Amino acid sequence: MRFFQSVLATIVGLFLFSLIFFLLFMIIGVAAGSGGDHVDVRDKTVLELDLSGIALDYAGKSNYKDFDYFEVSYDGLSDIIRAIDNAASDDRIKGISIIDPMSQLGIAQTKALRDELEKFKKSGKFVVSYANVYTQQDYYLMSVADTVYVNPVGNFDFRGLSAELMFFKDLQEKSGVTMEVIRHGKYKSAVEPFLDSKMSDANREQMTALLQGVWNSVVADISRSRKIPVGELNAIADGLLARTPEMAKARKLVDKIAYEDVYHDGIRHALGLKDGKKYNKVSIADYAADISATIDTDMAEDEIAIIYAQGEILQGEGSETYIGEGSMRRALQSARKNDKIKAVVLRIDSPGGSALTSELIWREVELTRKKKPVVVSMGNVAASGGYYIACNANKIFAEANTITGSIGVFGVLPNLTNLSQRIGINTEVVSTHANAADYSPFRPLDNNMRAFIQEDVERIYKIFVNRVAQGRKMTAAAVDSIGQGRVWSGTDAKRIGLVDALGGLDDAVREAAKIAKIKEYRTVSYPEYEKDFSDLLNQLGFPFAASKESILREELGEENYQLLQRIKAASKRTGVQAMMPAEIRIR
Repeated sequence: MRFFQSVLATIVGLFLFSLIFFLLFMIIGVAAGSGGDHVDVRDKTVLELDLSGIALDYAGKSNYKDFDYFEVSYDGLSDIIRAIDNAASDDRIKGISIIDPMSQLGIAQTKALRDELEKFKKSGKFVVSYANVYTQQDYYLMSVADTVYVNPVGNFDFRGLSAELMFFKDLQEKSGVTMEVIRHGKYKSAVEPFLDSKMSDANREQMTALLQGVWNSVVADISRSRKIPVGELNAIADGLLARTPEMAKARKLVDKIAYEDVYHDGIRHALGLKDGKKYNKVSIADYAADISATIDTDMAEDEIAIIYAQGEILQGEGSETYIGEGSMRRALQSARKNDKIKAVVLRIDSPGGSALTSELIWREVELTRKKKPVVVSMGNVAASGGYYIACNANKIFAEANTITGSIGVFGVLPNLTNLSQRIGINTEVVSTHANAADYSPFRPLDNNMRAFIQEDVERIYKIFVNRVAQGRKMTAAAVDSIGQGRVWSGTDAKRIGLVDALGGLDDAVREAAKIAKIKEYRTVSYPEYEKDFSDLLNQLGFPFAASKESILREELGEENYQLLQRIKAASKRTGVQAMMPAEIRIR
């Protein structure tokens, strides 16, 4: 018996040794190839703007502390914009081609990219675009092109904006699982899905104003690029007057109706090449990675730190997709302690989340501001908790179509009373004091406990309002009048004093340099995310290490997966929250 045990132990040992050796080999291989393959950028090269894998402003820096392995990614929107800026002065690059970009970017991100393409065109180089099917968001981006192509049998979508909100009241009644809601703010519609089966008048008012503000920004940009009056664009959208390629061309939304081969012939002509001759194409992501080493070797002594806060605000370390106090605290502390860093730009793309975590990050921003300037750049959304962590900056920039504000808080508690009664679960409580049991999901929320939670919500709302009042140099009453959970577009937020200026990340960086009184500087990106062995396995693509999220994404498809995530996120929000009411995307 011992013989077989020894044999088995030897086999297991050899297997584990082989596995560890293989993993170390893979790690060494990844580290050795982290610089990426050299990209062949020859004369008369065209950059292809493929956005299918680009969703975040910041791709992230990862520290796999178990292996002392550090990884930097260059496929964030900030890297793409930096690459386009570099390409404008790169004599090898003659133009940019946009073919069915499959964009996952939000509306403010799209505007930032579009603005960079407009700057690129001023170098005298061309931008051309082609799509088989134009979604509304894709067209907003691609309308910046000098020449816009559409497939002869393609479709064209130009119809205005809408927002669809989900309501769970009837589902709660049928399932027996209800959510106890305590809120402050008549516009705090993040909790409406649990309270009603339809939209309130206050929520409809703010959503209508918000959508109109965002749409006004979109059509203003399209009008300028396509030289079509805004009024005419609105008439086209209202009557669906560009629903076919022929109709879109007749109304000057596109320039040419042609197949993709004709499109490429047009690029060859622009490059001065003969028909059929192959031209050199390079992916924008590959170009961004290739030039990163050169750009990052800037020898300027002074630095400006760009700290990216993207995703929902939650407790914990944080990652590329959510904001945690761990990584944000380290980033802000490093920035203020580093003598080379003269200013900080906080880039925010967040709908909010945990009120407590928002307060902790606010505190780190406040401590940083006492030592060096802090300027905020708002992306797609900087609302509720996202605005909380922004409000005490020296200056705040937003895009015209940024979604911001939503100054309000709420508490959500799951209640399983009806469900437990249906399935035969009964609970009894024994306690030493009147409130020792706190809240139980198996009992209705009594008036006494509701009053305590309401008190906490009101207390945090008051703190939130005072933080904004202090940071924006307003009275608490003035903040409350534009607060109450209401969301605003960037344009309206500037009008009412929640932001200082309209502009993108580059504008915020320049302002930070101005306040810090520096002329020559380079930028450094934060935060650095701490990851472990399981994260590395998933990164390397081991099938047994694949997360359930990645499996669900693959099986359900991106749209269904995002719908599932919205439902899960709504059901998980417990405790006091500073969260915006809805996700808005151009569709």
